[in-house]
Amino acid sequence: MEEILRVAMPKGRIYKQAAKLFHKAGLPIPEDLEEGRRLIIPVPEARMEFILAKPVDVPTYVEYGVADIGIVGKDVLMEENRNVYELLDLGIARCRMSVIGLPDWQPVINPRVATKYPNVASQYFREKGQQVEVIKLNGSIELAPLIGLADRIVDMVETGQTLKENGLVEQEEIFQITSRLIANRVSYRMKNESIQRLCDMLQVVLPASMKV
Repeated sequence: MEEILRVAMPKGRIYKQAAKLFHKAGLPIPEDLEEGRRLIIPVPEARMEFILAKPVDVPTYVEYGVADIGIVGKDVLMEENRNVYELLDLGIARCRMSVIGLPDWQPVINPRVATKYPNVASQYFREKGQQVEVIKLNGSIELAPLIGLADRIVDMVETGQTLKENGLVEQEEIFQITSRLIANRVSYRMKNESIQRLCDMLQVVLPASMKV
């Protein structure tokens, strides 16, 4: 009997878009799976079991093997730097990581940068040869330059509407973000047939720019 794949996936936009992609690939994943309060949901008809998790926790679950595979944004992979295999760029939940500030921002010595992504921000400015003080925040990052906590912020941008409403502008794009299919290293060996079959099915329905 074919083994069950345990899949770690965040709720919200990534789940909804991933479910549609799975459906196109012929996998019967319910699109309303995440609407209840259950956190572990078996889908026996697809030979899968879903663990619904916070996005930042998905790579951790996969690295430690409690999930065989996971779907997570490139932003989280870059920040967490977990020891997992990145198998596919799914091309969903597209947005970008950017440096953001007020329109009249002027460079200063040792500026403060607020972000949910301290590792990403530190690496970006280090590679540019710029010394900054990185302040980690967990929410409402846009507040930081408005109240004088930070000179600029590093955050994800999808439509830019939130920035516009708060009088902020994108100053530099750091990288594009899409969701990726990742795998536990041991699971990839032990359940290779099932994981590779899933990859092959998804490859068929990916946008042409995402295919390898």
